[in-house]
Amino acid sequence: MKITWLGHAAFLLEGRAKVLIDPFLTGNPNAPVKPEEVEADYILVTHGHGDHLGDAVEIAKKNNAPIICIHELSRILAKYDVETMGMNMGGTARTGSIAVTMVPAWHSADVEDEKGNIISAGLPAGFVVSMDGVRVYHTGDTDVFLDMQLIGELHKPDVMLVPIGDYYTMGIAGAVKALELVKPKVAIPMHYNTFPLVEKDPEDFRKAVKAKGLDVEVVILKPGESYEYNK
Repeated sequence: MKITWLGHAAFLLEGRAKVLIDPFLTGNPNAPVKPEEVEADYILVTHGHGDHLGDAVEIAKKNNAPIICIHELSRILAKYDVETMGMNMGGTARTGSIAVTMVPAWHSADVEDEKGNIISAGLPAGFVVSMDGVRVYHTGDTDVFLDMQLIGELHKPDVMLVPIGDYYTMGIAGAVKALELVKPKVAIPMHYNTFPLVEKDPEDFRKAVKAKGLDVEVVILKPGESYEYNK
């Protein structure tokens, strides 16, 4: 599987299908591509905040791609004439050549409409995406929580996409603990250096993982860079 970081929490997973996660591109100072340049078969949105929902509707319309998200957010997005697949915690959506399992995240979740109104949009989530025999766990925005151990035991992710930016999510110490609980083979840091409040040096994360003695390879990507995971 090819994993490309598009800055912040946005990733494109490519195998038998193209799975786009949290496509915050417009307004993202680190985004390496524009929304109209992205191709996707499926779009996953962890929660309704603008830096995650991002350009999902525009990209969905352009690619005729369904948006997979929590049920309440799916009802809101369906009003914009896009196909949605609303699901909930613990459920697995099997579609085409992929399986997407929704798992919990500790954060807040709302969406702002075109008039600036704040609307409740269900709960925040993470996703475990299974494609071509590879499992990728995108945590969404979250603090570390003990039930991550269950996610690791049940879903056995190979690659974990984990926030390190602090302030809005866990920081480096929390992210290291999350790896200890989940036990992925590879970790890719995200949700950092987009804005001043989340400035972090990913090399500090790598050093902290090594100091903890975890058997996890830390892969640090620049926006637009890709990593290929082969089992």
